Amino acid sequence: MDDFGTYDYVIVGAGSAGCLLANRLSRDPQTRVLLLEAGGKDDYFWISVPVGYLYTIANPRTDWCFRTEPDEFLAGRSIHYARGRILGGCSSINAMIHMRGQREDWDHWASLGNRGWGWDDVVEVFRFLEDYERGRDDIYGAGGEVRVENPRVRWDIIDAWREAAAECGIPNISCFNGGDNFGCAYFQMNQKRGRRWSATNAFLRPVAHRPNLMVLTGASVLGLEFSGRDCTGVRFEKDRKTYHVKAAQETILAAGAIGSPQLLQLSGIGNAELLQKRRIPVVHHLPGVGENLHDHLQIRMQYKVRDVKTLNGIANSWWGKAAMALEYFAFRTGPLTMPPSQAGAFARSDPSQPTPNIEWHVQPLSLDKFGDPLHSFPAITPSVCNLRPSSRGFVRIKSADPSQHPEIRLNYLSTEDDRKVAVDGMRLTRRIMAAKALAKYRPEEYRPGTSITSDEDLARAAGELGTTIFHPVGTCKMGRDAMAVVDDELRVHGVSRLRVVDASIMPRITSGNTNAPTYAIAEKGARAILKLRGAAPI
Repeated sequence: MDDFGTYDYVIVGAGSAGCLLANRLSRDPQTRVLLLEAGGKDDYFWISVPVGYLYTIANPRTDWCFRTEPDEFLAGRSIHYARGRILGGCSSINAMIHMRGQREDWDHWASLGNRGWGWDDVVEVFRFLEDYERGRDDIYGAGGEVRVENPRVRWDIIDAWREAAAECGIPNISCFNGGDNFGCAYFQMNQKRGRRWSATNAFLRPVAHRPNLMVLTGASVLGLEFSGRDCTGVRFEKDRKTYHVKAAQETILAAGAIGSPQLLQLSGIGNAELLQKRRIPVVHHLPGVGENLHDHLQIRMQYKVRDVKTLNGIANSWWGKAAMALEYFAFRTGPLTMPPSQAGAFARSDPSQPTPNIEWHVQPLSLDKFGDPLHSFPAITPSVCNLRPSSRGFVRIKSADPSQHPEIRLNYLSTEDDRKVAVDGMRLTRRIMAAKALAKYRPEEYRPGTSITSDEDLARAAGELGTTIFHPVGTCKMGRDAMAVVDDELRVHGVSRLRVVDASIMPRITSGNTNAPTYAIAEKGARAILKLRGAAPI
């Protein structure tokens, strides 16, 4: 094993969190930072084109291509589970939707004893990071690295759906992210002039010239190194050679909700029973590592429509494809700037819910499953998801081999509450689709179909139609209870000089897309580290 030297900080994973951390921690030219990324450079053509997620998800060049274990309540299905394996991580392949979550999400974290994580604490962080295209206003910040822009294409069918939602008591609003997302709006995105704005664009590329920052791609971390319970660095493999590198200050895991718990377990930190079964020496018994996995499951209801333009018709025509390409490359507008979903809505699934607990992602298209061709008929897909699922799963290594994907089990819809919210959300979707504003387009339910009416049948249909929105969180949760993995400064309990800074630390998932909250987590993590070293505030 070759010696790669010593750095002040070794960061594992150059995704949304890792890129921000590298930027912040290398600001002091006297601080040496090493950023390790298993994937390659983000120079693939389809990364920068917003609709390119169609070609980056399920592509081993850019995606880890994990699969979940079959779920009983998903009709026994296993799901492709995309995670970014490229500079920028998931921010290079995700939906680009900028969603902070709601006040209730963050205040819940604080109520668990996590100091400094309430809504009023994190709003300042979001505003510091944001660069809204229209400048600073009552909600958004300006001048930060995270570009936030409004959509560059609109659809009559989406506008009509918004009016239909308003008829059902879900008002039209200008944007989300003010703390209470109740309402319906077009999503705002992390794009800049019609191109994807990833963590690499925002945080890494502007500081790549720093001599004290080294970024290694194609570097697969094999495990952490310890002296007792003191983390001293990592082992990694690059170009078929194995190296060890020391971290003089700290080692920081930013490998995401799958990668971070996997590396902890491979390194002897986790449930001792699991580690012993996998013949891994136990460094520290920490039973919460890999547990508390949860995610947003969307129920993809689909409706045929008439006399209105949808992406199905455009994308299934050679002339339509040519027109889309011409518009994009000439003006950076049109369907090629689209995220997977264009508009959303937040509401309560029933009046007893204290805050909006369901969200729709509305698409002017339909297809059997991701990666399949669009249907030949015009259609709309209003997918509804439970924002606060109670079902919990886990990530557990299957062996001591770092190259073997771990067991990923979500247990979607395994609780009565989650099945009830799914059924209530489907019924409310039907109410919206039956509203007067959509009548002129004569919507016809294609999936699950009007013959599905009972609660039992709807719950079964939810399992057959449901699929992930790729928001795994919680596997190294922050807190003070017996299953917590990190404290409120993201230090791993019972171990020195080791932090986890990514979406895995969420005690409970935020409302909506998780990339913007991951940036906020990374910013707060960087501030905690720099405060410890006595550096000036960012």
